[in-house]
Amino acid sequence: MRLHGPRVPQIAHEMVTALVKGKDIETESPNEVQADIEAVLNQYVQDEKNVQERARDMIAARGLSQNELPRIRKLVADEKHIKLGDDAIDYLLDQLVEMLMHSANVDEVFSEDYELRRKMRDPLRKQLAEEQALEAEVRGHLRHVQEGTGLWEVEYRRMMEDIKRRKGL
Repeated sequence: MRLHGPRVPQIAHEMVTALVKGKDIETESPNEVQADIEAVLNQYVQDEKNVQERARDMIAARGLSQNELPRIRKLVADEKHIKLGDDAIDYLLDQLVEMLMHSANVDEVFSEDYELRRKMRDPLRKQLAEEQALEAEVRGHLRHVQEGTGLWEVEYRRMMEDIKRRKGL
């Protein structure tokens, strides 16, 4: 799962709204709780970006093929104790529940951890579904280019940005 920085405020707002309306948490300042959630999500975005850059640097330094990028990314993420891909949602939910328990902006938590996780999971899953649909569309446009090559990397980024721009993402 890849979180995109511009989507973080919307995701955080959906989470806070679900938790407050469901009476799972009590807060005098939902905007501050939203800012706390945004901080956790933005830190994940930054960590993910750092892992990607470090993996690319390692590939370049060792002269490895771009096909090795997923494996190297996983190694770097494991080294930094960060979860990527399918494990990212559970990792983020653990971080968010922990933040809610210790936040000075949350007056009271009424629900069990699993209930908090369930309500905060929906906006993340929605983001994941949108991301997967976007990636499938990009890959559909790039059927003629061999994946893992330098050309594929360049065209993938270009096509992804073009589609995001057209869809207003």
